[in-house]
Amino acid sequence: MEQYKKEFIEFMLDCGVLTFGDFITKSGRKTPFFINTGNYKTGRELSKLGEYYAHAIKENLGTDFDILFGPAYKGIPLSVTASISLSNLYSVDVAYCSNRKEIKDHGDSGILLGSSIKTGDRIVIIEDVTTAGTSINETMPILKAQGDVNVIGLIISVDRMERGQGTKSALNEIEEKYAIKTCAIVTMGEVIEYLYNRKINGKIVIDHEIKQRIDEYYTLYGVN
Repeated sequence: MEQYKKEFIEFMLDCGVLTFGDFITKSGRKTPFFINTGNYKTGRELSKLGEYYAHAIKENLGTDFDILFGPAYKGIPLSVTASISLSNLYSVDVAYCSNRKEIKDHGDSGILLGSSIKTGDRIVIIEDVTTAGTSINETMPILKAQGDVNVIGLIISVDRMERGQGTKSALNEIEEKYAIKTCAIVTMGEVIEYLYNRKINGKIVIDHEIKQRIDEYYTLYGVN
């Protein structure tokens, strides 16, 4: 596993973004682990997060695109910090754009904030996690309504590695449905591999009991 992935896993733990317990995802699944990028709260944390995203974008999707689109609401700061990091680290100047939940009818009106979107634009979507593909199904119609755009990829922080609406993974379903490339900074498989029985700050994060609960979850929702 690449060093930056190990650092990112520990970074998520330090920021309280990756937690283990009893949670319910947006898709209604009961899960023993949760990734909440809303817990990145300080300037230092957001700056570092942007660097991890920028690294993964460059490695997996390249830098030949125009707009980094972050769906409201969590995608808004993600698109901003990652676009800044792409500029600072790689001298790649891409615009950021996000949508509003409600259309604004005065001043800076419309459904978008940040850059406008026009026909021919090449777009990368940036999100926190994708469990069942719910968010991306809401985002694509917004983008396509702006013109004949080319959505080339989706980058998320953690691939939960579970089924979407059918038997394939959510990311594979998105790839096939929208003909785009999907990637993540890390997968949950990599997270589990790295943390199982490993002490982080003097504490084992994934012990045998938690590992068993994760295995049971993937029995229900994992990809065969």
